Amino acid sequence: MAYSGLIRFIRALDEADELLRIKIFADPVLEITEITDRVSKAGGKALLFENTGTHFPLLINAYGSAKRMSIVFGRKNTEETVNEIISLFSLFSNASGTWLKKLSSLPALIKVTGYMPVKTKRKGICQQIIIKDPDLSILPVLKCWPHDGGRFITLPMVHTVHPLSGDTNVGMYRMQIMDRNTTAMHWQRHKTGANHCEAWRKTGRKMPVSVALGGDPVYAYSATAPMPENMNEYILAGFLRKKKVKMVKCITNDIYVPDDADFVIEGYVDPNEEMTVEGPFGDHTGFYSLPGLYPRFHVTCITHAAKACYPATIVGIPPMEDAWLAKETEKIFLAPLKLVIQPEIEDLHMPDAGVAHNLAIVKINKSYPGQGKKVINSLFGAGQMMFTKYMIVVNGDIDIRNYKSLFTHVSKNVDVRSDLIFTTGPLDVLDHSSDSFSVGGKMGIDGTEKMKEEIGSYGDFNKNKGHSDKAGPEEFPGENEGKTKINIFPELNMMVLGLNTRSDKELVERTKVFLRNKKDQTSFRFIAVVDHTVDITDIFMVSWQLLSNADPLRDILIIHDNTVFIDGSLKVFTNRGFPREWPNIVCSSEETIKAVDEKWKSLGVGPFIPSPSLTCSALYLQGDGKVIVT
Repeated sequence: MAYSGLIRFIRALDEADELLRIKIFADPVLEITEITDRVSKAGGKALLFENTGTHFPLLINAYGSAKRMSIVFGRKNTEETVNEIISLFSLFSNASGTWLKKLSSLPALIKVTGYMPVKTKRKGICQQIIIKDPDLSILPVLKCWPHDGGRFITLPMVHTVHPLSGDTNVGMYRMQIMDRNTTAMHWQRHKTGANHCEAWRKTGRKMPVSVALGGDPVYAYSATAPMPENMNEYILAGFLRKKKVKMVKCITNDIYVPDDADFVIEGYVDPNEEMTVEGPFGDHTGFYSLPGLYPRFHVTCITHAAKACYPATIVGIPPMEDAWLAKETEKIFLAPLKLVIQPEIEDLHMPDAGVAHNLAIVKINKSYPGQGKKVINSLFGAGQMMFTKYMIVVNGDIDIRNYKSLFTHVSKNVDVRSDLIFTTGPLDVLDHSSDSFSVGGKMGIDGTEKMKEEIGSYGDFNKNKGHSDKAGPEEFPGENEGKTKINIFPELNMMVLGLNTRSDKELVERTKVFLRNKKDQTSFRFIAVVDHTVDITDIFMVSWQLLSNADPLRDILIIHDNTVFIDGSLKVFTNRGFPREWPNIVCSSEETIKAVDEKWKSLGVGPFIPSPSLTCSALYLQGDGKVIVT
């Protein structure tokens, strides 16, 4: 189903009882984030803030449930969408030659021409109002979290074009407002926008850029989807909405944007201009991404629909709205993986605790020895999978979204002496755990059922290797001093230690020595270390901290050929120290929490929901080590 602008989509949300309208003033600076965080984590509806202190309402949490994702795609359920997209990718993957040849010579592809974007010479709905003296303050741009470097546009569809090939790209890169007509453009070094910028730099010319906001919600989704190389994002959008996307030329540059976008911000980046400091920003990792140097985007014109609505999203400690986008992405990403890279792949899952790039679980149809390791090695270099830090590959009759069954399966089938693969490679620039920026350790776990050729000289490693019936070693270093907490997850064959490394910088190393000397008491398959402030009875919080804070090469130790020891503690408090800044977690301030508490009843969003930041406040660092503190 096609939506012409966010107003039509909002009407559909209303009709499905998936929208709450907030009529009283809510401040885009911190308050809207705090309200949305509560509603989002409670599984609530989309929110339309009608009084933002500007002329425009703000829509947020629009993608935050399976039902709303189905409304976005205009389908009964998301599985229907995925099957159709797999069919689309199959058509292009099985064809050969140029795009035009594929479209003209293969009858099966003729129908795709109905979804190709089409350019029009007329002005679009997005150009009903034209502002040639642009001022970004007219928009209700959010400052999301207290230590953010400023206000950020969080759902921008950034349109760029390569100066030589003419290839277009639509990416989603956050934009920090610097002044009334300048933003920073956070396209990371691995992204297409950055590649286009470098190509423009070599020409010595300014790079035209146009940013669309709103329109059909499938546009924003398509800008985030892992598309096959050189596939126009608006083909996917047209396919999803069953209607081709009408594109109009911008007023001050030659870039084309969707006719029905709510807003368009036109301008340019001068690749040879001195870059600006962007950030910090409370990111989807649950931590602040650190300040960095990024290009300046100069705004030359703002246009918008007469009845425009500003779209936004917030990210932070998972799970949040972006988790629902990731659920669709993992299904859609499965199609090109199977068709182009690894046909034996049956399923792919990226758990919420892994914030998209820290953990991937892959299920395969195994037919020969070594196949699990082959898939690991291949996927660590496949497109956006190159950012994956931990990867688990399994096979057989196992539900990879049932974590208890998954742990049991892995524990049964993994020989830690032969089934763990360690390597190094590129990491997402938001990863803070590695010693070096955007590169670090990776680990693959071959949890597939082993064939006789794979057992080798190790024999039946899993014989009599159950978990310990004891509560762990009798006394850990620092246990009697209150520096060490212990919790056992027997169903996961895991022991979790909460260590206070701030009061004892050698505590992790002394714990390792202790475990090496207690061979008869360390029969757990996994021993995990986190900071003492983490709730070690909450497996989600433990997993999020481990995956975020541990570099596999540096922080994983194999003990007695039996146990995987993972150090997810805060690295700034050890004697070794840490060569980079260590970011703080993302939480609302006490002042903002109190302000929202006091106005909650007047918001009209239902029963009181306490702030999620309260449950994580113990993790917040202030004044200790190299952390972000203002």
